[in-house]
This record gives sequence, C-alpha cells and structure tokens, in this order.
Amino acid sequence: MVQKILVVEDDLDIQELTKEFLTANEYVVDTANDGEQGYLKFKEGEYDLVMLDVNMPKMDGFTVCKMIRQKSNVPIIMLTALEEEQDQLKGFENGADDYITKPFSFNLLIKRVEAVLRRGITEAESGSLLRFKDLEMDIEAYTVKVAGERIEMTSKEFQILQTMLESKGKVWTRESLLDRVWGYDFFGDARVIDTHIKNVRRKLDRPYIQTVKGIGYKVED
Repeated sequence: MVQKILVVEDDLDIQELTKEFLTANEYVVDTANDGEQGYLKFKEGEYDLVMLDVNMPKMDGFTVCKMIRQKSNVPIIMLTALEEEQDQLKGFENGADDYITKPFSFNLLIKRVEAVLRRGITEAESGSLLRFKDLEMDIEAYTVKVAGERIEMTSKEFQILQTMLESKGKVWTRESLLDRVWGYDFFGDARVIDTHIKNVRRKLDRPYIQTVKGIGYKVED
C-alpha cells in the first residue's frame, strides 16, 4: 500500500529535496509552504504521516501540531533547527511523535519516517482487549476508553500505555520504555518519556500510572 506524506516546510529548497527523496522511496508527497496552508491541506486530505517545520510564517509548527492533534492521531515528525531541550519537549507536549534537527541527512530522515510509520501499525493480536479498573484498550480498534468515554491518544502515548498494561506490576525505566516504544536508538533526552507519561495521566484523569522514585513507572492495583 502506497503511503502518503504531507511535508510542511517554508524553506523551498529543503521542501523540494525532501519531496524528491521521499518520492524516490515510493511515498506520495504533498507539500505546503507555511503552517496555515499546511493545516488546510491536512484537513482536506488523508495522510499517513505529517512532517512539520517549526519556524514558519502565519502559523508555527507547534501550533499546527496541536491543532492536528485535536482532530487526528496521524504520526507527526517535527523538522527543527532548534536544539534546545525545552523546544524539543514542547513538540512532544503538543503531540509530536518524533523530531529531526536540521541539518539532517536524508538517509536518517527515511529511517525515522519508516520507524514512525511502523509504530503507527498495531502488531497485537486481532480483537485483543486490555482492561484495568474502568480503563479499556482495544488493540485492534486502537481505542482507549475510561468509564465508557473514548480518550484520544497519539500512537506513542497509546503504545506506552499498552506496554504498561500488558505488564502490570512491572517497573519500567525511561530507557526501557524508549527501547520498547521507539524501537531504535533514540538520539535525545530520555526525559521525553516523562512528558508522554504526563500527557497520558492528564488524558486518563486517573492515578493509574504510578511513579517509582528514582527508577521509573508502573501500573499496579
């Protein structure tokens, strides 16, 4: 199945090179020159992945990411020249699945794209349900419900919660969650896990994920 990617980038040289490289790797690519145009294209089309530059005219990438997350769980990769940890964490807080710091190699780009797209595909057994108190995860349908009310989660948030529910009582370190969920060497601060855990807790509005001081996190009765 051909997968479709939306690249939102105001640097037209980078935009064109990215499109050419992705197209050469058999992806269908749409482009947008600024955040506002990118969001409009996203609403009008169906995409398997969105790549967002951070610093763009009319609407920055963080804002576009946040607006997309209000409507969709589509995987999002941020393209950023910002190397500060707080900027990278801001992307994750707004629902990004990954980020790549400019300048980047296109070989690295394609590996990140492949990894994020793989993570968006559920590998669990068909029809599998996970339950904990009033929380229910349907792995096949990729849904989360609390007290019968559906909760929207990004693919990474879903997989972190799934991992912990499948091993109730086990303490997961940040590094072990990165290994399990990312599935490749993560070039960044392991504390991004804290941001995702914070988002999951906020969305569930339940104290189901416990902090084990100095070690990591667990779900336990």
